[in-house]
Amino acid sequence: MRLRGNLFWGIVLILLAALLLASQQGWIKGDIFGYFWPVVVILVGVWLLTGAFGKGHSAARAQALSIPLESARSARIKLDHGAGRLQIQAGAGSSELLNGSFGAEVDTSTHFEADQLQVKLRNSPHFWAWYPGESLDWDIHLNGEIPLSLKIDSGASSLTLDLTYLKVVDLDIDTGASSTEVTLPTNAGNTRVDIDSGAASLNLRVPAGVAARIRVKSGIASVTIDPKRFPRLDSGFYQSTDYDTAANRADITIDTGVGSVEIK
Repeated sequence: MRLRGNLFWGIVLILLAALLLASQQGWIKGDIFGYFWPVVVILVGVWLLTGAFGKGHSAARAQALSIPLESARSARIKLDHGAGRLQIQAGAGSSELLNGSFGAEVDTSTHFEADQLQVKLRNSPHFWAWYPGESLDWDIHLNGEIPLSLKIDSGASSLTLDLTYLKVVDLDIDTGASSTEVTLPTNAGNTRVDIDSGAASLNLRVPAGVAARIRVKSGIASVTIDPKRFPRLDSGFYQSTDYDTAANRADITIDTGVGSVEIK
């Protein structure tokens, strides 16, 4: 993928050098940038069209990634996703923290703090390393045996998080124009959930047997919360009747602008 970016910029530099040479030889008159920028725009258009025609091959170029668990007893994972489709569920092997498939180049950093493994994944910061038509989709499987803190920063995206069989104790989602579906863990003890979204659709499922305390701050979003499971106690505040005694519970805070929120 970086090779394609290097090829593009190589062509641009050759074009600029050719125009400079032509100007010095008197073959063209006037400001060379009057010729340069229109041709660059044409090249960008060709680059984008090439990606559109090659879109069907993106799956074949997906990057596989596995991060070993090593001696970690807990993990903190930060995902800077940007755009595209993000899916998260259980399914990593017992010796892995995570494994997954990534449609475009991903930068990875890992380090330990005491016995906690801290991981950060993000799409490549090199814009031209991404090639039009290549998928930005992430499909991630996490280890279900250790406590996890999960932070997700995403833009225009579709998020599907099935945390049912994971021990996610801290979930922090910051997203823009997105569609987000989250199923919370069934057996993680106490789970803190903080969701901040813009123009978004949020569907949050709290499994049977999990109590919840819910605070919702919304602009002009439509908010629908199951009143039988989560009676309303005050404006924007809902709580299960057994919240204080439940073995598994979620403390949920949602701040949303435009869109819809459904919790059941």
